[in-house]
Amino acid sequence: MLAALPAPYDQADLDSGRRAFARCRSCHTLTPGGPNMTGPNLYGVFGSKAGARDKYSYSHALRTADFTWDAETLDHWLQNPRTFLPGNKMSFAGLPDATDRRDVIAFLKVETGFKPTSE
Repeated sequence: MLAALPAPYDQADLDSGRRAFARCRSCHTLTPGGPNMTGPNLYGVFGSKAGARDKYSYSHALRTADFTWDAETLDHWLQNPRTFLPGNKMSFAGLPDATDRRDVIAFLKVETGFKPTSE
């Protein structure tokens, strides 16, 4: 699956991405139909409109955001969620290291049902 991802994600370290995502597991699940927690379930996140998941209470900032989650947007979000979209309720401070973000995004693509031909 990794080789099918677009660059630079095809060069990612999935084990590193899994380890970095451990910081996110207290708030997010990844399985199909998984529960929302403090944050929404992330299965199928790529290609979905921000703030539009059913049965999750988003901040006003995310409910009214006008973007679709793709790798580039998620990269900016993960760098610093508070400055990317002021007013969101995510308490995570971000991943300042670009390699960590690349690895997490690749891990998410593999774990959340991403279809390489759709992005």
